[in-house]
Amino acid sequence: MIMAINGNQPNIKQRRQRAMLDLISNSPIGSQEELVELLRGRGFEVTQATVSRDAAELNLVKVPRGDRHVYATPETAATGNAYDARLGRLLEDIPVRVGRSGLSLVLVATPGSAGAIAQAIDQSSLADQIGTLAGDNTLLVLFETEAALERWLVRFQTFQPSDASAAPNARPFAHSEATR
Repeated sequence: MIMAINGNQPNIKQRRQRAMLDLISNSPIGSQEELVELLRGRGFEVTQATVSRDAAELNLVKVPRGDRHVYATPETAATGNAYDARLGRLLEDIPVRVGRSGLSLVLVATPGSAGAIAQAIDQSSLADQIGTLAGDNTLLVLFETEAALERWLVRFQTFQPSDASAAPNARPFAHSEATR
């Protein structure tokens, strides 16, 4: 049990709940166990029971995203399609080349755009990746298995504009290129 020092217990709870909201708004989190691990990674001493109480107090709900259910706030529960639409709009405006190295995909876009694309991927219903890492114009999408990478590729292709090959500096998304 965490003892209150100078009456700071509410601040710990508020900070923990803000961290939970930040986590679920930036990553598809499907279980309380995932939340426990991520909160511990941020320095919070929590149990599954604590996360359960916080989730109830925050009115968190589970919503379908891709092929699984993830936590969302009531305000964002119905906007999963909005995140997918945002990713689609970004990919219409920013040409993206895709390459592969092992269980990682390398996406190359225009300078300054990788962060926005990575965030859009993380918030979208694309859930097979274990993470994204963005630089200036390049981002890595990391996978745990070959099957997850292949599923992701198929889904990602649906977000790309059908005339992607007409965009300057863009190569069409070709399965053969991605599986090299």
